[in-house]
Amino acid sequence: MSIVTNFPLSEKSVEEFIRILLPEGMDKNIVAKAKNINNTIEIEVEIDGKKGIMIEEDFEHLVEDQKVIMLKGTLLKAYEKKYPWGSLIGVRPTKMTRRFLNMGFPKDRVKKLLKNMYLATDEKIELLMQVIETEEKLLNKERMNMYIGIPFCPSKCRYCSFASYEIGSALGRFYKSFVETLLEEIKLVGELSREKDFKYESLYIGGGTPSTLTVEDTERVLKAIHENINLSNLKEFTFEAGREDAITREKLEVLKKYGVDRVSLNPQTFKEKTLKDLNRIFNREHFDKIYKDIKELGFILNMDIILGLPGESIEDIFNTLNELKKYDIENLTVHALAKKKGSPLYRENFVESEVERVLVENKIKELVFEKGMKPYYMYRQKNSLDWGENVGYSIPGYESRFNIEMIEENQQTMGLGGGAISKSMKKESEYIDQITRLVNPKDPALYIAEMKMRHLKKIELFSE
Repeated sequence: MSIVTNFPLSEKSVEEFIRILLPEGMDKNIVAKAKNINNTIEIEVEIDGKKGIMIEEDFEHLVEDQKVIMLKGTLLKAYEKKYPWGSLIGVRPTKMTRRFLNMGFPKDRVKKLLKNMYLATDEKIELLMQVIETEEKLLNKERMNMYIGIPFCPSKCRYCSFASYEIGSALGRFYKSFVETLLEEIKLVGELSREKDFKYESLYIGGGTPSTLTVEDTERVLKAIHENINLSNLKEFTFEAGREDAITREKLEVLKKYGVDRVSLNPQTFKEKTLKDLNRIFNREHFDKIYKDIKELGFILNMDIILGLPGESIEDIFNTLNELKKYDIENLTVHALAKKKGSPLYRENFVESEVERVLVENKIKELVFEKGMKPYYMYRQKNSLDWGENVGYSIPGYESRFNIEMIEENQQTMGLGGGAISKSMKKESEYIDQITRLVNPKDPALYIAEMKMRHLKKIELFSE
């Protein structure tokens, strides 16, 4: 493939775009010409004997990559491709859209840009606007969030690429040392936080499956957090229980004792054969018992489902959505399955389920309307179904601040434990933050060996 243009661009970015949305354009030669005419930019593209053209208002003084954005949309036009999200393949379309609004673009103008330059559909644009409207009420740049990663699971789900290792695997032998190291890291982060007067607004314990921790270790970790971290500014405390096979009433009572107010209980699907094929243990009777325990103890509850799991029909998806009606939940997260490179399914080159997009989306709308929920955060994944996005729905007032801040990358993040990412923010321009990341090792053995060294880097990260 050769790309010839009369304007600068990252060829890698364009090649990645073509790989995902225009695979038939791989290895084809591209010629693109840009013209600045009065207050407009015109992009004309030729590829594989096809031509496309796009004309848009010139605002390169605000968005330096405008010509590249237009080039991608023009390539779709050349192939007469129409995707619900148009040329948007980025993970955070809400973040990009909010930036336009912060630059002073009126809402109607932003909608036109999304439709005419990015080629997104009215439906997806409306979803973006709904999410942003809710986010703006909750975003708080003056605070931080904390994430603690527990990289162990009862079993490894075949669709998963997160930092997780089976507790019964060879790496499970590092469990005890991992907990001791985490307790030490909590103490060190507490010292740093006091020195810097960090104010944490949300705290999220994820993984992996945090409830893989024993009852005793769950209490030790939560106690260490209370003893070392100033939680006086905390507005939410989440523990991603996730899998019913790793949670008990006793663990839930420990969580409640130490102020956890939000938990997840994630079926992913209610078709048990699918879960078995994906190496995910599931017992519906126990799931329902844990659900009742969660409600009795007064937690805010989230459930996750995944659309497009291997072998699932539209009837299976409808059945899962119907089953969800039986549960009194404050949050629902709907994921579109993505071919994540770190997952076994990606390596096995599986074929995604064919689902009827409009029918499924209408069914989801029906479900969330019935539950009184509205979309409050969303993100995309590059290798998801072409229409897919991950959307969090919530009863108003029960939104997860951590989810919003994490997706919007609005707050600094303090990351502890396996695979956790710390993020520091430094203002680069009026509308853009320079984000510096520091990643803890996913592998528990490496985490144990490198924690102190990584903590010294963390001190540097937050001292800049």
